[in-house]
Amino acid sequence: MSELANVLKDLAAAGDETDRMVAGLDDAQWALDTPAPGWTVKDQIAHLTFVFQLAGAAAADPAAFRAMTEKAAGDFDGAVNAALAAYASDTPAALLARWRTQRATTLEALAAVPPEQTVPWLVNPLPPAVLACAGLMETFAHGQDVADALGIRREPADWLRHIAAFAVLTRDFGYQSHGLTPPAEPFRFELTGPSGQVWEYGPADAAQRISGPAHDFCLLVTRRRHRDDLALTATGGVADHWLGIAQAYRGPAGAGRRPGQFSTAAG
Repeated sequence: MSELANVLKDLAAAGDETDRMVAGLDDAQWALDTPAPGWTVKDQIAHLTFVFQLAGAAAADPAAFRAMTEKAAGDFDGAVNAALAAYASDTPAALLARWRTQRATTLEALAAVPPEQTVPWLVNPLPPAVLACAGLMETFAHGQDVADALGIRREPADWLRHIAAFAVLTRDFGYQSHGLTPPAEPFRFELTGPSGQVWEYGPADAAQRISGPAHDFCLLVTRRRHRDDLALTATGGVADHWLGIAQAYRGPAGAGRRPGQFSTAAG
């Protein structure tokens, strides 16, 4: 199986996981607040629908993608809120159907892109496999918000490795979000996956090191848990500082989560 096919298979699995969490909800549950201030369960699914729509356009219709992203120029938060407003009139059932259709369409569009070709994205063109990893990161993050709102504990899956690798690739996003200059020295990441396998990234002799459970790492880089509630260890002052600003997405960091906000470290 090619790298792209493997990531798309896992992206489908991640979408199905979140789908199962919301498929049987009543209207009151769709309106529940999530830990993201001002966002309901419905808003989370609307956002994911928009993200998949954006990725599908990038893969299948670059001109349409450019037209969509021009609206975000200079006003990231405004563009996100405008995207949510486009789904406001949908009933939960209509939104769920829309999300399912969009997921299938986007997976098909990404699968059709030749592996050696890039597709446009928000800042730089990306290989389709990397864009699919970004989609996995978004699905995991917003799925966690839904799970937290509903009191569901998700079982970590080995598809988290795509998110971990993407977070390593985007290590500097946290610095950029805070107006800081990223360090030149490399990091070493040693993350233990759900099945017990250790995923290693970066030079083995790097002085700056991050280690711990991969699930905790993914919760950290999506800012769905505070570092104090995660079993992650930093070696070196630069790496320790990074744990406080890490994020695997562009744009404002947001408020994140408070220490002790959730009853379990990675629940």
